[in-house]
Amino acid sequence: MTPLDGYKVLDFTTLLPGPYATMTLADLGAEVLKISSKDKYDLVVNWPPVIEGAQVTGAQAWLGRGKKTIHLNLKKPAAVEAVRKLIMDYDIIVEQFRPGVMEKFGLSYEQLRAINPRIIYCSITGYGQNGPLAMRAGHDINYMARAGIAASAGRKEGGPSLYNFQIADVAGGSMNAVVSILAAVIYRERTGMGQNIDVSMQDSIIPFNSMDGASRFAGGSVPARESGLLNGGGIYDFYQTADGGYMSVGALEPKFWAALSDGVGHPEWRDGKILRTDTLGVKRELTRIFRTKTRAEWTEVFAGLDACVEPVMDLDEVARDEHLRSRGMWPSVPIPLTNGQSITQMGSPIHLSESPVQYRHAGYPEGYHTFEILRGLGYSDAEIEQMI
Repeated sequence: MTPLDGYKVLDFTTLLPGPYATMTLADLGAEVLKISSKDKYDLVVNWPPVIEGAQVTGAQAWLGRGKKTIHLNLKKPAAVEAVRKLIMDYDIIVEQFRPGVMEKFGLSYEQLRAINPRIIYCSITGYGQNGPLAMRAGHDINYMARAGIAASAGRKEGGPSLYNFQIADVAGGSMNAVVSILAAVIYRERTGMGQNIDVSMQDSIIPFNSMDGASRFAGGSVPARESGLLNGGGIYDFYQTADGGYMSVGALEPKFWAALSDGVGHPEWRDGKILRTDTLGVKRELTRIFRTKTRAEWTEVFAGLDACVEPVMDLDEVARDEHLRSRGMWPSVPIPLTNGQSITQMGSPIHLSESPVQYRHAGYPEGYHTFEILRGLGYSDAEIEQMI
């Protein structure tokens, strides 16, 4: 048994934030039905490569995990009426349109709770349902820029730096959507009442300013690039090795610093006093020292030291990592429409002892279940063709 067995989710989302959130709910056992437009461009559907024989991209196969999928054109009254029929049997809606769009379709929270008062309705947007920026378009890079994160990230000389993942989208929007939905489920179990959830990706990463943010509003200074303990102002940083690789150094606490000092051949640094008098000098020396050995050699040096020093690994190396394999983070998931093929996917980070997540199947092609689902509502094939 999984935690969300019996719960049903209507998913009106595209791209990454909503689909990752609903995939998480599917992994936890919810029955997720993704509703999408046949004509709307979705980067996920067009992100190569396409899996041979499966009619889906790798991204689709991942984000569609455990879900069914139908096409509906919500600009058509009959399609909206079909959603209104579905909603009587569903618990949760997740949508990712700009504010007001679902209301124009006749599918807002207020309009649907009149049909099903127990509905939990989650809206994910860049800037929230209200405020001066509510109608503004955005992507992860924009939310990071407007949340104070980018201003203190990167190098003094080079400016802000990009990571190859969507922080505001997933760590912010997706995860806060999941947390909010689960909280609303608990509330409904206690009261019988559904509710409306407003998730803003910009709001979601304001707390990611973490220590610097808390300090600033307690009277500290505005953080700048390479000025703080965690953004390159100290020894906490990446260091290039002789073969062009990198090592990550996070030896902040005294015991880790002492182990690092031993590892780089400077036992006289162990007491940490030099960090209070010449941090930049130490950093220059660490930069020089790490360039004297390859990444593999440094990895071997620190394998037996409790120093918070680890190699910077690429995705193929991570996929072979014995620790992550032991944690079940690379599951083999069946691919629909193939002859028993499976694909390795990134697994769920949620580990529950009594009700573990389940990977039922990878994603189907967009709209695959359209006729199956809508016939079940009593529509003819001709009527369904008109709706999509």
